[in-house]
Amino acid sequence: MKVILRADVEKLGHLGDIVNVKPGYGRNYLLPQQLASLATPANIRVFELERKKLQARMDSLRAAANEVAGKLEGVVVTIAMRVGDNDKLYGSVTPAMIGEALAAMGIEVDRHRLLLDGAIRTLGEYSVRARLHADVVPAFTVKVVSDEKRIVEEEAPVEAPAEAEAAAE
Repeated sequence: MKVILRADVEKLGHLGDIVNVKPGYGRNYLLPQQLASLATPANIRVFELERKKLQARMDSLRAAANEVAGKLEGVVVTIAMRVGDNDKLYGSVTPAMIGEALAAMGIEVDRHRLLLDGAIRTLGEYSVRARLHADVVPAFTVKVVSDEKRIVEEEAPVEAPAEAEAAAE
């Protein structure tokens, strides 16, 4: 089945390419998502008329993705998790948690666009990528820390004045 791509599709082609795909992929995914149209002579002529509009839309999406990528580069996201023996987490850090932490920092990234190399189940620093656009994939760091250490750090200043009062008496 020959189709004309109306958008950049990863591992398939770019806007305007005429590609051969399996009928099920074209019929069930590309055509309903309006990522492609059948490559008939009439559709090719219509596509050539729409090409500038589609290219302008793709350029605006790429520019927006580059803007978000600029904010993401070099960002360190800290996530506090409950920890068991040997610094293993109860559960794992999910893309949804990372997305919420980024939203709290003022950076909106859909959790489906976050690419983890594997499950994050121990403390440490991990490199995470975000596929914002087919050509824009910035990387940032996720630091997983124990929430117990965070609680101890928050309680420490509170205990110090109490000890100072006891010593004064």
